[in-house]
Amino acid sequence: MAARRSQRGSGAQASHEGKRYFRIGEVSEITGVKPYVLRYWETEFRWMVPAKSRSKQRLYRQKDIDIILLIKKLLYDERYTIAGARRRLRELGMGKAAEEGAQVRAADVDARAELARIRESLLSVRALLQG
Repeated sequence: MAARRSQRGSGAQASHEGKRYFRIGEVSEITGVKPYVLRYWETEFRWMVPAKSRSKQRLYRQKDIDIILLIKKLLYDERYTIAGARRRLRELGMGKAAEEGAQVRAADVDARAELARIRESLLSVRALLQG
């Protein structure tokens, strides 16, 4: 199941290249953050209020996604509290925060590519052992 999820995620990342706006479901798929968490973060991080379409759907930009990835890293990997993450983002400023988020995204893409290569190697080994 996890292998399927990572494959879907990397494919989702590739299929969204060049898009200008992303809906919350797409952002959830790209970042691995559930939509209800993204909506909650909007209440905690005041700057994180995406534009809305005429039909009131949230429309995120790539810069928003990069900052979401940074928030995710701060909260989940570095174990910041919401207040601590808010303070860290304020210290960085939005420009620097977006840059760091882009670095997180690049590292995530690299990690996914490496996992795909490892998976292919393991599948080759399994085929050799079976046949």
